[in-house]
Amino acid sequence: MDSRLNGNEEILMSLLVVGSLALDTIETPFGKAERAPGGSATFISVAASYFIQPVRLVGVVGGDFPKSEIEFLQEREIDLEGLQIIEDGKTFHWHGRYNYDLNSRDTLKTELNVFADFDPLIPESFKKSRYVCLGNIHPQLQKKVYQQMSSPKLVVADTMNFWIQGNYDELIDVLQYINVLIINDSEARELSKEFNLFKAAKKVQGFGPKIVIIKKGEHGALLFYEDEIFSAPAYPLESIYDPTGAGDSFAGGFIGYLAKSDDTSYENMKRAVIFGSTIASFCVEKFSLEGTRDLSHLEIKDRFNEFKRFSAFEPVDL
Repeated sequence: MDSRLNGNEEILMSLLVVGSLALDTIETPFGKAERAPGGSATFISVAASYFIQPVRLVGVVGGDFPKSEIEFLQEREIDLEGLQIIEDGKTFHWHGRYNYDLNSRDTLKTELNVFADFDPLIPESFKKSRYVCLGNIHPQLQKKVYQQMSSPKLVVADTMNFWIQGNYDELIDVLQYINVLIINDSEARELSKEFNLFKAAKKVQGFGPKIVIIKKGEHGALLFYEDEIFSAPAYPLESIYDPTGAGDSFAGGFIGYLAKSDDTSYENMKRAVIFGSTIASFCVEKFSLEGTRDLSHLEIKDRFNEFKRFSAFEPVDL
């Protein structure tokens, strides 16, 4: 479906992504990537671009952000009108090392650089976007983005332990404006102060977002849609090289499919969760953006169908 339309159709299918762009140095037991493109807005936008174009991106980079990566984003039909380029500044840099199981990591260096003063100013042409994805940024910035928008249909947000621990009240405040919150299992427990994930999801729903997605890494994801629950499997992979960006790729695939279909029903959200898991499974197979840089729609469709095959079964009478 071609989303590059005019008038009401363009507004109907529009997607805004706000978050960080970074240059990551990543070490895993299987290799290392030096100053590779990363950041929540980068991974979300690239993943979403396989479903809807253009994706509207708001973020900030320094003059050291590679021009080739700017060109790549433009080739993916990602609208960069909202990208601030501070020529005399440096891009946000994160250096992390993953342990052998790839489930835990150590942060070796965090240099916020130009991201420290990031002020998400939404271009006028972006303010009527119907779908909004707020990457993992300060809750106050997430709220500021929402306040600049003109009645979005669906707002999806991500957060992390850092904001839960240091900005709990501000995070609780912004959740009242959020329709879908995507968090992992440890974040859900910390945010809700409930150990049981089902109780945790109900508690988080009480904060505002009626739809909560709890990611469980290699164990899949849980979708809580009002009173409905959907358990999605993880895609079985033989080789995982770099989990950086997997959660953001999930979010991008999820909201990209929803924006394309313009259907926020429970049945369609289940499909969106599987599409998000599909894109995330490609992400972890290579370092940085390399896993999602050049996918074909056939590759995405085939892996999506494999999810169905892996989890399908015929009921029997006892």
